[in-house]
Amino acid sequence: MARTQHVKLLNTLQAGFKYIEEESFASVFRGLFSEINLASEKLGKTYGERNDRLCKIIKEIADGLKQFSTNSDTLGDAYEYLIGQFAAGSGKKAGEFYTPQHISDILSAIVTLDSQEPATGQRSHIDSVFDFACGSGSLLLNIRKRMGQHGIGKIYGQEKNITTYNLARMNMLLHGVKDSEFDIFHGDTLLNDWDMLRETNPSRMPKFDAVVANPPFSYRWEPSETLADDVRFKNYGLAPKSAADFAFLLHGFHFLKEDGVMAIILPHGVLFRSGTEARIRTKLLKDGHIDTIIGLPANLFFSTGIPVCILVLKKCKKPDDILFINAAEHFDKGKRQNQISSDHIKKNY
Repeated sequence: MARTQHVKLLNTLQAGFKYIEEESFASVFRGLFSEINLASEKLGKTYGERNDRLCKIIKEIADGLKQFSTNSDTLGDAYEYLIGQFAAGSGKKAGEFYTPQHISDILSAIVTLDSQEPATGQRSHIDSVFDFACGSGSLLLNIRKRMGQHGIGKIYGQEKNITTYNLARMNMLLHGVKDSEFDIFHGDTLLNDWDMLRETNPSRMPKFDAVVANPPFSYRWEPSETLADDVRFKNYGLAPKSAADFAFLLHGFHFLKEDGVMAIILPHGVLFRSGTEARIRTKLLKDGHIDTIIGLPANLFFSTGIPVCILVLKKCKKPDDILFINAAEHFDKGKRQNQISSDHIKKNY
């Protein structure tokens, strides 16, 4: 249609989106296109202008795809490239949905290693992986790519923002992930409003081999008094209202298997802030759950220039010292963001 400048492309697309959402037997398609507004004046003031512009956009994308291979990942890679380009131009908003590729590579490399003997290399299979602040889903897809299609069981993700939630579902589908191979939930992680995760029977409570996350840094939240008795927090305490960093960490850690690995990226402040955060940090250390701390360079993200760190946690780690890696000086300086090259990743991680 785009190739022939079809005069009713807008109407046809809108009808197609509605049909997919309403007639598909798979719940993964429900509301998938709810945030797409083909009547937006950003496309043009009149129907004809919007139709012409959309035709041109689709034609440009189609012409671009012709230059690449026709394997099943091409469309997904193109989609993720566009997400990355949009993130680069979105500034602080990018932090809501995008983890830079080089950061994603580090996190995925960590959680796919053998949890007890990382020196032996990558695990042969992961039954389940969970990202509770999954954004566009790029980190989950990175892990799937690293493990191979048959090296991973099911992908689980949660995302609060409806637009980003739809981005993540579309990202999975365009990368050829079957609807039976992933479950992305739209909801608030800190409130734990996903019924699957609220299961109280220990034998049915979901636990994951790998947990990864790049949650919003120093997120302000309003925990209710009842959350103090929540199973995720009651043994550690509630993170302060000014920064939910440890609340996110404890949420993910609660759902980690005994022999699993968790890697979460957080602001440096979690390593030295006092008060409740110090008490949470101390208990995690005394219980032997913090395996590795990696200090990263500043200015790695589109959304913020602050230095960050990766915390690697295990429930059943070997009784040895914590590994500290200072990688703050290992980066390639960019115009807007610093980059961690593949050579730096191989050297430090």
